Amino acid sequence: MFTCLKDKKLILASQSPRRAQLLKGLGLDFEVRTYDTDESFPDDLPSDQVAEYVATAKMAEAERDFSSDEMIITADSVVVLDGKILGKPKDIEEAKSTLRMLSGKTHMVYTGVCISDIEQSISFTEETLVKFFEISEEEIIHYVSNYEVMDKAGSYGIQDWIGLAKVAEIRGSYTNIMGLPTHRIYDFLKDWDALWLAEDESDWDGDES
Repeated sequence: MFTCLKDKKLILASQSPRRAQLLKGLGLDFEVRTYDTDESFPDDLPSDQVAEYVATAKMAEAERDFSSDEMIITADSVVVLDGKILGKPKDIEEAKSTLRMLSGKTHMVYTGVCISDIEQSISFTEETLVKFFEISEEEIIHYVSNYEVMDKAGSYGIQDWIGLAKVAEIRGSYTNIMGLPTHRIYDFLKDWDALWLAEDESDWDGDES
């Protein structure tokens, strides 16, 4: 199915167990590698471009360890409410504060993805709208007390209790909220060779004579 991986090893450069779970769900064999990456970004960068910027920075770090027979995937996700990025909480109190802000509101989840082999690279951003029902203080305390929130942008995991009980609406990819837009990755890998052939042909300005 994935002819581009016939002679290549797929590398997921991510510490996220959810991203690994999603790639496994696509039937892909891959190796996980982790790198220390500076995830800072320019203050004036629009919030909907931050995830792709960081994913590209992660790829730049991973490419230092690149072999010719490898293909690498990097990704980053951000939760944005009213233009403000809600990152991973520093402590439980900040997680509670973030969930209070998200309660009854609509926010966006942006996941930036970069896919590279030794010859070419692509990056893109997928967005998903998420609307929460009102979340009571008792429910917030229940959630942060019983589920892991410290490693999650926006202080929540859509696959957890909060996603089952308090999500009013989702527009877009569900897996994008988990950290990887699997349908986009599937399409790019399935058509990887054809994608670059088409791009080469579109850039050719001569004739065949």
